[in-house]
Amino acid sequence: MTLLLLLGAIVIVSCIIGNKISTKLGLPTLLFFIVLGMLFGSDGLLKIEFSDYGFAEQICSAALVFIMFYGGFGTKWSEAKPVAVTSIILSTLGVLLTALLTGLFCHFVLGMKVLEGLLVGAVLSSTDAASVFSILRSQKLNLKYRTASMLEIESGSNDPCSYMMTLILLQAMSGEFSIGNITYAIFSQLVFGIVFGIIIALLSGYILQNFTFSTEGFDSIFLVAAALASYAIPTLIGGNGYLSAYIAGILLGNQELPNKRSLVNFFDAFNGMMQMLIFFLLGLLVFPSELPKVLGIAICIALFLTFIARPLSVFLLLTPFKAPLHQQAVVSFAGLRGAASIVFAIMTAVSPAYGNDILFHIVFCVVLLSILFQGTLLPKVSKMCHMIDDNEDVLKTFNDYSEETSIEFVQLLVSNDHPWNHQAIKDISLVPGTLIAVILRNEQPIVPNGNTVLQEGDLVVIGAQEYTGNHEIHLKEMIISKEHKWNQKHISELHMTKHAIIVMIRRKGVDIVPDGTTLLQEGDTVVLYSPKL
Repeated sequence: MTLLLLLGAIVIVSCIIGNKISTKLGLPTLLFFIVLGMLFGSDGLLKIEFSDYGFAEQICSAALVFIMFYGGFGTKWSEAKPVAVTSIILSTLGVLLTALLTGLFCHFVLGMKVLEGLLVGAVLSSTDAASVFSILRSQKLNLKYRTASMLEIESGSNDPCSYMMTLILLQAMSGEFSIGNITYAIFSQLVFGIVFGIIIALLSGYILQNFTFSTEGFDSIFLVAAALASYAIPTLIGGNGYLSAYIAGILLGNQELPNKRSLVNFFDAFNGMMQMLIFFLLGLLVFPSELPKVLGIAICIALFLTFIARPLSVFLLLTPFKAPLHQQAVVSFAGLRGAASIVFAIMTAVSPAYGNDILFHIVFCVVLLSILFQGTLLPKVSKMCHMIDDNEDVLKTFNDYSEETSIEFVQLLVSNDHPWNHQAIKDISLVPGTLIAVILRNEQPIVPNGNTVLQEGDLVVIGAQEYTGNHEIHLKEMIISKEHKWNQKHISELHMTKHAIIVMIRRKGVDIVPDGTTLLQEGDTVVLYSPKL
C-alpha cells in the first residue's frame, strides 16, 4: 500500500512537471499524460501489469462525469449563447454524420462488418472537451466569430450523443434490436438526462444560494456530490448520465452563486486531476506492443476522420448558417478525439455483445494521432486561416473569467504624520488608474468626493484594476534577526539588486508599506519581490 501511495505521488508530480514542459514546447498536455502511462505500463519501463478493463471502465467513467460536468460549469453562457444553435447542431447531427461516414468507411474500405464499422464510428464520433479546452487555454487561441465558444459548447455536449449511439449499437449487436427498444432507449436517454440535469441544477443552486456552510470549502464538496448525483440518478432509470451532468454543470456554472470564483477555480483544478487520472490510466491499460498490429487501420481512420468525415459534416451543417470557409476549416481541424472515445471503446471491450479489445487499441491509436497531430498544429492552422483576433480573449469564454468586477482593493491607515492627513481628496496626487472607493471613519463607511477631507484614523480603501498578466509574481519572506546585516538600516541604505523591492514589512502584527526612510528592526518580517529573470 505504501509503495502504491508513493507511486501515485510520483505520477502526480510527473504530470505536473510534464504540464509545464509540454506547454512551453507547444505540445498538448494530455499527450504527456498518455505517454507517461505507457512508460509505466506492462510494456514500459516499470512493467506495471494492468489489464483490468472492467476496473478501468469504472474509474474512467467516474472521471469522465467530472470532465463532462466541468465542460458545462466552466463555460460562460453569455459568451456562448450567440453560437449555441450551431454548436448543438454540431454536437448532435454532426456527431451522427461523422459516425455514419466513418462507419461506412470502415465497412466498405477497411472490410469491417457493418455493425462493427458503425460501432467504431460511434465511439470516435465525438470531440474531446478536455483536449479542446486545454489547447484553447494553454495556447490562448483568441479566435474570430466566437469560434472558441462554439468549440467549447460542441466538445462539451457531444459525448452524450456518442455514448447513446454506442449503447444502441451494442444492444443491436447483442441481438436485442427492435424498433420499440431503440425508440424507448432514445426517449429515456434524452428525456431523463435533460429533466434530471435541470432538476439537480436548480435544487443544488437553491441550496448553494440559501444555505450557509459551516466550514469554508464545503460548498465545493457539495458541488462534487451534485455532479455525481446528476450522473447517477438518471443512469439508474435508463437516462443519459453524461447529458444530465453536462446540463447540470452549465446551469449551475451560470447562476449567481456565492463564492463562485473559488468554485470554478476548484473545479478547474479538480478537472485537471481527473484528466491526469483518466489519460494516465488509459496509457497504463494499453499494450504498446499491440499497437503496431492496428497502426495501419488507425492511421487510415484518423486520416479519414480528420480530412473527410469531420470537414464534410462541418461543411454540410455550417454552410446554411453562412459560416466563413476559414472558420469552417478551423472548426473541422479542431475536432480532436480524446478520453471519451477511449472510455467508450473500453465499454465495448467489457460488453458481452462485442467483448474484444482490438477496437480499444484502434481507438487508442486514433486518439494518440489526433492529439499529437491536430492538437499540436491547431494554433498554426488557426493562424494560416487568419482566424486569430487580437481583440478577443479566449479566457472570457470560461467562467473563471469572472463576471464580477476585476477591481482589487487595498487599505491605508491615515496616521497623525501621514501626508494625507487633513487633505481634501481633490488635493491628493493618486497613482493614475487608482481610486479612493470608500473611507471608514469610526467604523462608518463614507462614500467620498473631491471635497472630502481625510482625518487621522481614517481607513482609506483604494481600488485598482486586478493584475491579470501572464508573468508569475512570487513573493519571499525573511525575518530580520539581531545579527542580520539589514538590522537597524534604512531601506535606502540597503545594497539590493535593482530587480528586487521590499513591498511590505510586518512588525508586531502590523503591516507597513515601506519607503526609503523606513528603518528595519529586529523581528521585522520583510516581504520581498524579486522577478524570475
